[in-house]
Amino acid sequence: MTSTEKAQQISEAADEMKAERIEILDVRAKTSVADYFVVCSGNSDRHVQSIADKVSEHMSKLRSKPVREDSHSHSWVLQDYGDVVLHVMREEQRQFFDLETLWKTMQPNSDLP
Repeated sequence: MTSTEKAQQISEAADEMKAERIEILDVRAKTSVADYFVVCSGNSDRHVQSIADKVSEHMSKLRSKPVREDSHSHSWVLQDYGDVVLHVMREEQRQFFDLETLWKTMQPNSDLP
Protein backbone atom coordinates (compact mmCIF):
# COMPACT_ATOMS: atom_id res chain seq x y z
CA MET A 1 0.00 0.00 0.00
CA THR A 2 1.38 3.41 -0.93
CA SER A 3 1.62 6.20 1.60
CA THR A 4 -1.15 8.06 -0.24
CA GLU A 5 -3.46 5.02 0.00
CA LYS A 6 -2.54 4.56 3.66
CA ALA A 7 -3.38 8.18 4.48
CA GLN A 8 -6.72 7.78 2.70
CA GLN A 9 -7.53 4.55 4.59
CA ILE A 10 -6.68 6.20 7.92
CA SER A 11 -8.85 9.18 7.02
CA GLU A 12 -11.78 6.96 6.06
CA ALA A 13 -11.55 4.94 9.29
CA ALA A 14 -11.49 8.16 11.33
CA ASP A 15 -14.51 9.41 9.40
CA GLU A 16 -16.42 6.22 10.26
CA MET A 17 -16.02 7.18 13.92
CA LYS A 18 -17.32 10.70 13.22
CA ALA A 19 -13.95 12.40 13.60
CA GLU A 20 -14.22 16.11 12.95
CA ARG A 21 -12.21 18.31 10.56
CA ILE A 22 -10.14 15.51 9.05
CA GLU A 23 -7.16 16.87 7.11
CA ILE A 24 -4.46 15.06 5.19
CA LEU A 25 -1.28 17.13 5.11
CA ASP A 26 1.30 16.30 2.45
CA VAL A 27 4.67 16.88 4.15
CA ARG A 28 6.91 14.96 1.71
CA ALA A 29 8.79 18.09 0.60
CA LYS A 30 9.17 19.39 4.14
CA THR A 31 10.40 16.51 6.31
CA SER A 32 11.79 13.01 6.08
CA VAL A 33 9.80 11.94 9.15
CA ALA A 34 6.69 11.02 7.12
CA ASP A 35 4.96 11.55 3.80
CA TYR A 36 1.61 12.53 5.27
CA PHE A 37 0.09 13.67 8.54
CA VAL A 38 -3.58 12.94 9.09
CA VAL A 39 -5.03 15.35 11.65
CA CYS A 40 -8.53 15.12 13.08
CA SER A 41 -10.52 16.08 16.16
CA GLY A 42 -12.66 14.28 18.68
CA ASN A 43 -15.18 15.99 20.93
CA SER A 44 -14.14 14.23 24.18
CA ASP A 45 -11.24 12.18 25.52
CA ARG A 46 -13.28 9.01 24.99
CA HIS A 47 -14.09 10.04 21.41
CA VAL A 48 -10.39 10.72 20.70
CA GLN A 49 -9.45 7.25 21.99
CA SER A 50 -12.32 5.58 20.10
CA ILE A 51 -11.19 7.18 16.83
CA ALA A 52 -7.61 6.02 17.42
CA ASP A 53 -8.79 2.50 18.32
CA LYS A 54 -10.95 2.28 15.17
CA VAL A 55 -8.08 3.43 12.95
CA SER A 56 -5.71 0.93 14.57
CA GLU A 57 -8.24 -1.89 14.12
CA HIS A 58 -8.92 -0.94 10.50
CA MET A 59 -5.24 -0.66 9.62
CA SER A 60 -4.48 -4.00 11.31
CA LYS A 61 -6.97 -5.63 8.96
CA LEU A 62 -4.94 -4.13 6.11
CA ARG A 63 -1.76 -5.56 7.70
CA SER A 64 -0.41 -2.21 8.76
CA LYS A 65 0.25 -1.68 12.44
CA PRO A 66 1.59 1.47 14.04
CA VAL A 67 5.32 1.51 14.64
CA ARG A 68 4.59 3.64 17.68
CA GLU A 69 1.54 4.95 19.50
CA ASP A 70 1.60 7.70 22.06
CA SER A 71 -1.14 9.45 23.97
CA HIS A 72 -0.99 12.66 25.95
CA SER A 73 -3.57 12.34 28.72
CA HIS A 74 -6.11 10.98 26.19
CA SER A 75 -6.69 14.40 24.67
CA TRP A 76 -4.15 13.71 21.92
CA VAL A 77 -3.30 10.32 20.43
CA LEU A 78 -0.51 9.91 17.90
CA GLN A 79 -0.14 6.77 15.78
CA ASP A 80 2.99 6.45 13.65
CA TYR A 81 2.57 4.19 10.63
CA GLY A 82 6.04 4.97 9.29
CA ASP A 83 5.16 7.00 6.23
CA VAL A 84 1.88 8.34 7.68
CA VAL A 85 1.36 9.81 11.15
CA LEU A 86 -2.12 10.15 12.62
CA HIS A 87 -2.88 12.89 15.14
CA VAL A 88 -6.26 12.63 16.89
CA MET A 89 -6.83 15.57 19.24
CA ARG A 90 -9.45 17.33 21.28
CA GLU A 91 -10.34 20.57 19.53
CA GLU A 92 -8.70 22.64 22.27
CA GLN A 93 -5.36 20.85 21.75
CA ARG A 94 -5.67 21.15 18.01
CA GLN A 95 -6.25 24.90 18.11
CA PHE A 96 -3.39 25.41 20.55
CA PHE A 97 -0.76 23.46 18.57
CA ASP A 98 -2.18 24.35 15.13
CA LEU A 99 -0.25 21.68 13.23
CA GLU A 100 -2.03 22.53 10.00
CA THR A 101 -0.72 26.09 9.86
CA LEU A 102 2.74 25.00 10.96
CA TRP A 103 3.12 22.43 8.19
CA LYS A 104 1.28 24.37 5.47
CA THR A 105 3.42 27.47 5.93
CA MET A 106 6.74 25.67 6.34
CA GLN A 107 9.06 26.08 3.36
CA PRO A 108 10.14 22.94 1.47
CA ASN A 109 13.42 21.43 2.64
CA SER A 110 15.91 21.65 -0.22
CA ASP A 111 18.02 18.86 1.36
CA LEU A 112 15.30 16.27 0.72
CA PRO A 113 15.41 14.24 -2.49
